[in-house]
Amino acid sequence: MKRSLISLFSLIAISALVFAGLSYYQPLLTETELSVAEDSLQVETVAYEPTLLYGLVVDNLQIFEQTVKPNQNLSEILSAYNVPTQMVYQIAKASKEVFDVRRILAHKKVTVLCANDSAQSVKAFVYEPSPLEYVVFDLSDSIKVYKQERPIEVKEKTIVGSIESSLWESMMDAGASPELFSVLHDVYAWQIDFFRIQKGDAFKVIYEDKIVEGQSVGVGRILAAEFSHMGNPYYAFYYNQGSGEDYFDEEGNSLRKAFLKAPLNYSRISSRFSYKRFHPVQKRYKAHLGTDYAAPVGTPIMSVGDGVIVEATFGKYNGNYVKVRHNSTYTTQYLHMSKIASGIKPGTKVRQGQVIGYVGKTGLASGPHLCFRFWKGGQQVDAMRVQIPPSEPIKEDHRTAYMGVMKVWMHRLQEVKNTGELPKNTVENPIVLIEKEESASPINRLMIP
Repeated sequence: MKRSLISLFSLIAISALVFAGLSYYQPLLTETELSVAEDSLQVETVAYEPTLLYGLVVDNLQIFEQTVKPNQNLSEILSAYNVPTQMVYQIAKASKEVFDVRRILAHKKVTVLCANDSAQSVKAFVYEPSPLEYVVFDLSDSIKVYKQERPIEVKEKTIVGSIESSLWESMMDAGASPELFSVLHDVYAWQIDFFRIQKGDAFKVIYEDKIVEGQSVGVGRILAAEFSHMGNPYYAFYYNQGSGEDYFDEEGNSLRKAFLKAPLNYSRISSRFSYKRFHPVQKRYKAHLGTDYAAPVGTPIMSVGDGVIVEATFGKYNGNYVKVRHNSTYTTQYLHMSKIASGIKPGTKVRQGQVIGYVGKTGLASGPHLCFRFWKGGQQVDAMRVQIPPSEPIKEDHRTAYMGVMKVWMHRLQEVKNTGELPKNTVENPIVLIEKEESASPINRLMIP
């Protein structure tokens, strides 16, 4: 009996010891297993980031860049990469609705992407017609052609200068672009005769510069400008009162003047502006850089705007004609008159709507009509397509908002340093503020005491 009890207690003790041992070692085994599992999971995951060019994945591709040579066409460009003529034809056909490959110009950039193998087959190529846009020809599967535009950043810049010899030279010396010169010239076309610019005249211009990938690609809006001419300041402030972009002075008057829509009461337009028209008298195709208004002989012809007569004479082809310079940007000409109105001669000032002659068929004309010609910036353009901004002053329901904007810009122009830098405490762009506001009341906060 005693022996049995001893054996039972021994068995219980041994069991307890085994259980305790297992309890002691079990966590160690579990922790080890967890550690091994964690180590296996802690493998660094590297995300794949493809290399992109023009939005295309170019990993494992060869990249060739070149500029188009004079008179080089698409076939010549791609033949260097063993693209067959039939494929070039298919590319041209597929791209017709997006980009006409016949418009590829010399000195423009082309990038060709080829497979990185012995065949070096062309997978895509990109043509850049301008710094802003590019045309992608994706040949990796079927032929896909599409245009893309790079994002534009608009920065506000200021330029100042004084006239030493000409406005052009002074603006170029101050770092302006030819485009900015053209825009400023157009803004002030009705206020300033740029043929009478004097030494000592000066300008300040706050404008928008369009930036693509760190480079200027064009001029946006002129926001405000001051042009001192013959001792008088001429201001221009940008504002859109719902009828299109326009420029106004410090009193809210438009800087533009409107032209008459037509220089006479006519029965019909017998011929429009064209670079290739069959001439009814000469019986051949030639440019017709004017608009023909059919009307009876003797119908009065009016100047479409204020200006000065620069020519009033007879020409073999033009017949009796008059030419009017309206400002340094716009000039108009009136051909085939039966006679020129009394008193119309070079140097004479005329008013809008003033009769300057009468319809006839002198010169090279097959019937009575007026050939009306229109110049803008020294180039003949289609008078029917010229977009001349509205000339009405600031409307009453926009006057409070405009005066607030104008005073902010006026303050900024006055604070512009001779270096062209804006003062550090300059007010935020009021045009942007106006666009953000939904009601008229906060606009008053733009007023400068």
